[in-house]
Amino acid sequence: MERKIKRAAVLGSGVMGSGIAAHLANVGIPTLMLDIVPRELTDAEKKKGLTLDDSVVRNRISELSKKQLLKQKPSPITSKKSLDLIEVGNMEDDMEKLKDVDWIIEVVVERLDIKQKVFTQVDQYRKEGSIVSSNTSGISIEAMAEGRSEDFRKHFLGTHFFNPPRYLKLLEVIPTKDTDDEVLSFMKTFSEDVLGKGVVEAKDTPNFIANRIGTYGLLVTVREMLNGGYSVGEVDSVTGPLIGRPKSATFRTLDVVGLDTFAHVAKNVYDQVDGEEKKVFEVPDFMKKMLDKGWLGAKSGQGFFVKKKGEKGSVIYELDPETLEYGERKKLKTGAVQAAKQEKGPKRKLKALVSTKGDRASDLIWSISKPTLVYSAELLGEIADDITAIDDAMKWGFGWELGPFEMWDAIGLKKSVDRMKEEGTQVPAWIEDMLANGHETFYKKQNGKVYYYDQGEYKEKSFNPKEIHLKLHKESAGVIKKNSGASLIDIGDDVALLEFHSQSNAIGLDIIQMVNKSLEEVNKNYKGLVIGNQGKNFCVGANLGMMLMEAQDFNFMELGMIVNQFQQAMMNIKYNEKPVVAAPFGMTLGGGTEICLPASSIQPSQESYMGLVEFGVGLIPGGGGNKEYYIKRLKGLPEGVDLDLQKISNDVFEKIAMAKVSTSAAEARENGILDQNDSISVNQDHLIHDAKQKVLSLDQAGYQAPKREKVPVVGEAGYATMLLGAKQLNIGGYASEHDLKIAEKLAFVLAGGKLKEGTLVDEDYLLDLEREAFLSLIGEPKTQARMQHMLVKGKPLRN
Repeated sequence: MERKIKRAAVLGSGVMGSGIAAHLANVGIPTLMLDIVPRELTDAEKKKGLTLDDSVVRNRISELSKKQLLKQKPSPITSKKSLDLIEVGNMEDDMEKLKDVDWIIEVVVERLDIKQKVFTQVDQYRKEGSIVSSNTSGISIEAMAEGRSEDFRKHFLGTHFFNPPRYLKLLEVIPTKDTDDEVLSFMKTFSEDVLGKGVVEAKDTPNFIANRIGTYGLLVTVREMLNGGYSVGEVDSVTGPLIGRPKSATFRTLDVVGLDTFAHVAKNVYDQVDGEEKKVFEVPDFMKKMLDKGWLGAKSGQGFFVKKKGEKGSVIYELDPETLEYGERKKLKTGAVQAAKQEKGPKRKLKALVSTKGDRASDLIWSISKPTLVYSAELLGEIADDITAIDDAMKWGFGWELGPFEMWDAIGLKKSVDRMKEEGTQVPAWIEDMLANGHETFYKKQNGKVYYYDQGEYKEKSFNPKEIHLKLHKESAGVIKKNSGASLIDIGDDVALLEFHSQSNAIGLDIIQMVNKSLEEVNKNYKGLVIGNQGKNFCVGANLGMMLMEAQDFNFMELGMIVNQFQQAMMNIKYNEKPVVAAPFGMTLGGGTEICLPASSIQPSQESYMGLVEFGVGLIPGGGGNKEYYIKRLKGLPEGVDLDLQKISNDVFEKIAMAKVSTSAAEARENGILDQNDSISVNQDHLIHDAKQKVLSLDQAGYQAPKREKVPVVGEAGYATMLLGAKQLNIGGYASEHDLKIAEKLAFVLAGGKLKEGTLVDEDYLLDLEREAFLSLIGEPKTQARMQHMLVKGKPLRN
């Protein structure tokens, strides 16, 4: 049978339940969200004369949870419109609606008896063949299904989302002995392709994979901090990006998660294991005292860190575990730290950091890495069938750049095992056997494929067919053309890809040159071009440092040539004879958005943060972004809607002047950067594949380059209208004199200069206005001060 999930239900509307409902709504799935019926009226309800029988009262909990989605940060929803797909209700009046849904997700309190009671009701109301799952973080999946009908048990499994569901990639899928193989296979594919998740199959063991190892690693880190006399701040200074972990490192992560949540997860394992493992999962006394005091972290205002206001602004202080008093935050500064900082990439940094015995930072990282690596190896077979599941779970669930076995490869398996044995650490027998048979790495790469060690042999790692790994692709197929800023790659089916790889993927002359060379090559030998990459962000804009340096050296002729070349490269993209599809993701700012706007089509990741942000550094877009954004808004009007040039100009002016950045691809569509023809990839791993398919579909449809058309502008009267709002902000003290100067330049460009409203102008005319305005602004001392501030501080300067 062909199975589809057209409608879903979430039982439980707490932070996790409402987050899952929001994620389902984000991807277009209508979702019923139910919670318990309140037992008491609020004061507000009493004043309104409501009773416990009124539906507004009975649905209060789920309705309030739905409203809270608008207030949470980061936002669980990609657009306010997502909320329209969430229907609320309660678990007494609305359970019969379960007969109309294809997937029921339980997210109630973490108690087996309560979950079993809920599933008894679910079994009564669900339709035959509907999938039922639990989002438990550690209760036995098998135990929940006891006593249920045969059809229920065949369609039941664990689906453990990580919080927040919109942003964290990991989904642990936990089948029972009765789960139908077809159901398991469908849920894996559906979760990857529709929900955009990285799916790992876990076994029904305490805390499954990621929480089991992640909690162990955190508690080991706390133990080694206490044993070694390190401070909270010192630990966090070396357990973050330096070893391929998130910026929140160890204790800041605990503050974000909440100490109460962490303690609950740790206790779940503590109650179910024995011996030395049980000792590790016992929360230290000082953390128990923190729990008693209510020092839970961010949610309570203080935890391992607290922010206090001082004479020079807010200062963050760290907790002393011995005294439970806060003091100045410390950092570890050692030779090993400095050596690691000089290296590129998490593997080389980690290796450098653990290799210096006797160094305080090196000894700390070794002392927390060693037990975590050994523990991960000991659990192989118990929590997951192969090492890739463990590595992927830690990367997708905890934000590690390297999973435990990838870490082991990075520091050197044989060398590290020898050191462990010297120190009296027992290594699992299968690791000893592996080394004895001459296998010294867990992973190997050959001919663009990845192989992993598994029970005496290397097996090829399987990927979703929609995943295109550019690094592996280049290793097997090489590149067509390359310079310091970008490479042109053949990604198969006669489609090429232009990959940026400059620092932060910032646009400089090297990328501009590769754009033009790539278009020439594609027009000769390919069906079309994808512009995309797999860096941290798609593109953060133009090379600000290079432009500032040229401006400070008064090289305005050189700058003019560069801006002109950028503009013409964007025009070449727009009018290229073969289709060009941009595939943005993450930060797609300034020049990054300017590269997307003229493309034949845009295929963004759901998590694309797009906007023309040049105003923040005292400039206006210089690569044709003003023109393209305006034209896209003109052409994006729904059929039958009258063309209001002033309204469109005002809106484009406002969004550029406010440096508006979308919080999702859905919002970029609402802002007019994307249109209804631009599809959105929920799974970023599928982004390049989806963009490639878009190129092929355009080619198959007989793609023809757009014809050059003149553009209607609002002219002098429209210029005055746009500027009116900026002047009012200036008078009110909300915009500086320099803000007003930038706004005048922007309004003049968008208006098309001193012309009559409705005058038709060609694109080159608008580009000339834009280039002139850009160059005049970059010569301003206050603009250069803003650029300098952004480069040094990473945030805008208001001057």
